[in-house]
Amino acid sequence: MALCFFSPLPLVTAKPSKVSLRVRRPICGALKGWQEYEEAVKEKDLARALRFLKSMEDITYQSSVSSVASSTEESLVKLFLCERDWEVLDTCLNADDMRLVGSAYKFLQDRGLLPNFGKCKNIVLEGPREVTPTVLKSATGLEASKLAPKKWGLSGTSSAVLVAFLGGVSFLLSQGIDIRPNLAAILGLAWLDAVFLGGSCLAQISCLWPPFRRRILVHEAGHLLTAYLMGCPVRGVILDPIVAMQMGIQGQAGTQFWDEKLEKQLEEGGLSGAVFDRYCMVLFAGIAAEALIYGEAEGGENDENLFRSVCGLLQPPFSVAQMSNQARWSVMQSYNLLKWHKNAHKAAVKALENGSCLSVVIKKIEEAMPSK
Repeated sequence: MALCFFSPLPLVTAKPSKVSLRVRRPICGALKGWQEYEEAVKEKDLARALRFLKSMEDITYQSSVSSVASSTEESLVKLFLCERDWEVLDTCLNADDMRLVGSAYKFLQDRGLLPNFGKCKNIVLEGPREVTPTVLKSATGLEASKLAPKKWGLSGTSSAVLVAFLGGVSFLLSQGIDIRPNLAAILGLAWLDAVFLGGSCLAQISCLWPPFRRRILVHEAGHLLTAYLMGCPVRGVILDPIVAMQMGIQGQAGTQFWDEKLEKQLEEGGLSGAVFDRYCMVLFAGIAAEALIYGEAEGGENDENLFRSVCGLLQPPFSVAQMSNQARWSVMQSYNLLKWHKNAHKAAVKALENGSCLSVVIKKIEEAMPSK
């Protein structure tokens, strides 16, 4: 990597003092080692990347702060290091140990790079606990039915696809092209895709339709932003249905986040209300995001299935009425949270739409957050 970024301006010809030379040498020597960090990021090796950043913190920061180097040079060094620190988030997706992902977020937060991470983690203590459909409509302006995921054939997207398919078949038949012998094979393949591949092939095709893909981005950005604001480290956002299937994620896309307290309490056989509330808010944030932008939700069926599974782990297990109330409360909380941070959600959607990596998405979120 070129070192001219930290060199004096070309017009400055004064000979540097011995003290400043002693300062620049460790800095320049350390910068040469950034190739190791670049390789770690490229290989998605979180442990190696984080270990390197911590070693650079001991060497470079202490050298620049304790030195008598110019304030300009010191600022440039810190700016460079901060910009590179963000990239460690791009290595989280392949990390097997979620505790290591949590360490990466804590490292960046200690550096002052994630000021809004976890800023809303206490919001679960606010608002009424009993949320009837009437209360939900009063808080969001939407009927409860608008906040429920649609089954295939009932949503606007699936209905449009079905109408287009039937229209295409009718057109081909009117042109004398009989596809009925192949129709059984097509439907058979669709059934196999749904049963054995979780519908990933059909989802891959559907994602090519821009309106449908954007709805997915809105949904996943809702998960991501809510998890971030609630202090849950985000491992990554998977938007490719095939990759999602390979990673064991049901559905067309997925946002992987981690809640240390949730994991610890589940291992101990108990779950506190505050931790469960936070998890449910993140889980229903995709539905809330769709409702906020489109006035209704279509996706989120897998989120609901996961919610019911977690409710079954509670002691005693939630009744149907309790699950319904918890779901309405969670959607209402997430809806309002995303509404308050609408600009940050919009920034996240745009970054995901541009194919940005996780570090860029979170940086855009931070830039869109209101200044204190």
